[in-house]
Amino acid sequence: MDKELQRIADEVEMLSGKLKALKQEIGKVIIGQEETVSQLLITFLAGGHALLEGVPGLAKTLMIRTLANAIDLKFKRIQFTPDLMPSDIIGTEILEEDHTTGKKFFKFNKGPIFSNIILADEINRTPPKTQAALLEAMQEFEVTYGDKTYPLDKPFFILATQNPIEQSGTFVLPEAQQDRFLLYIKIGYPTKQDEEAILKATTGTFKKKLNKVISGEDIVRLQQLVREISISDALITFVSDIIRATRPETTTDSYVKDWVDWGAGPRAGQAMILTAKANALLEGRLAVTLNDIKSVALPVLRHRVLVNFRAEAEGITSDKVASHLLNTIEVKGK
Repeated sequence: MDKELQRIADEVEMLSGKLKALKQEIGKVIIGQEETVSQLLITFLAGGHALLEGVPGLAKTLMIRTLANAIDLKFKRIQFTPDLMPSDIIGTEILEEDHTTGKKFFKFNKGPIFSNIILADEINRTPPKTQAALLEAMQEFEVTYGDKTYPLDKPFFILATQNPIEQSGTFVLPEAQQDRFLLYIKIGYPTKQDEEAILKATTGTFKKKLNKVISGEDIVRLQQLVREISISDALITFVSDIIRATRPETTTDSYVKDWVDWGAGPRAGQAMILTAKANALLEGRLAVTLNDIKSVALPVLRHRVLVNFRAEAEGITSDKVASHLLNTIEVKGK
């Protein structure tokens, strides 16, 4: 092993210890949901944003708040409502007076978007105009107000939640905005054992205290290390084959031709490779395996593959399409 690879391996080992400590801190409050927690950490390591979907009471908000409380970064929660305006998120100019000269001037008062971790709670309860206020921040990591552009602090993450069963007063996220989310994470009900543990832990008087176990600088360095994780050409080709197979125009798969309207774009392939690298790093490895790719494929593709009306009527989802492709496409040139 050369010196550069050894240096990376040593750094990964040191930072992996902090990631384990972070998982332990989250585990003090969040019982079960290991897969969801891992996917949130993968989002952080890959430098992207996540959309969490689950019915009420599954601790979506608590999970994100707990994660933020264990990281030494600025955190803000924005409760999305039908009357929320873009200026409530980005900020607005206010008229101030210079007490020495008496001159009046406009000063930009920064909104809650100027934090490191943003919890966009129930994002689908606000109109598209306000949802669109997040687009520039999510993609460019900056905010424009008037003729000025303000950079956001890094690292910067938006973790949004939405309720899949509530229809009244909700607004479906535009496909362009959904595509900005690195992962679309679905949270299921806890197991019987986990649910009993939740009931026991949350109905008493004892409240566990969280410690900040990892810094913003550590997160930034981990994001850099993710891109140094190696992936073979064969696995890159496999990812490309999966992405291209989701498109009715380029696929030879009759299942996709029958049930899919629109396939995933190149951003999906980028997301799959980056999150697979992040998953490898999270497990303390320096190279991507096939299992890394398969473990992130569903949350990467479920909001980027659009099935047709017939598929929806038959109960065929984008998850089923992705699972079908993962089971039928093989890695070439292993």
